Amino acid sequence: MRVQLWFDPVCPFCWITSRWLVRVAPARDLDIEWLPISLLMKNGSVPGDEFFERYTSSHGMLRVIESVREAGHAEHVGAIYTELGRHLHVRRDQPDLPAILTSLGLDAAHAAAAEDASLDGAIRRAMDDGLALVGDDVGTPIIALTRTDGLRVGLFGPVITELPDLDASLRLWDGFVAMVETDGFFELKRTRTARPERLSESDL
Repeated sequence: MRVQLWFDPVCPFCWITSRWLVRVAPARDLDIEWLPISLLMKNGSVPGDEFFERYTSSHGMLRVIESVREAGHAEHVGAIYTELGRHLHVRRDQPDLPAILTSLGLDAAHAAAAEDASLDGAIRRAMDDGLALVGDDVGTPIIALTRTDGLRVGLFGPVITELPDLDASLRLWDGFVAMVETDGFFELKRTRTARPERLSESDL
């Protein structure tokens, strides 16, 4: 099954959800397409506010990813995101983009794309496609798949703060699919009372 996930590297909730999806993928035969959503573009930010530096840095990472995709290496996007998340959310340090690219057998020159605004159009198009499925009053993660009746459906979430074990992950996935398959389903929600857990290297 082809599954699309929209991500911004800086989002800690999206990071946990992405690791859940990676955990589920082999057991449910999922082919994940990793797509950009820029919180800088979506939420806006100006110099001086608390999110500006993080959003701007992450937006640059999305530009690098789109440079790699445009060069014909879309199959590496998930691995790039994994390495970015390893630094941002596990090690809590700043990713070395040239080193990450080189470690994956990619041209380190793509790192210069972090400053290339011409790639923003590709980010915007992918982002708009995801938001067209779920509406503008959500953030990331967004997950979309095609139902058994052929209808493409997207949902915001699931927002989780802990990475479930494999059995629990599979139950959550099967429940997610059931919601997608249900006509008229729109939302489940409760107020968050916890921050995302810090995963270990072994969770990746």
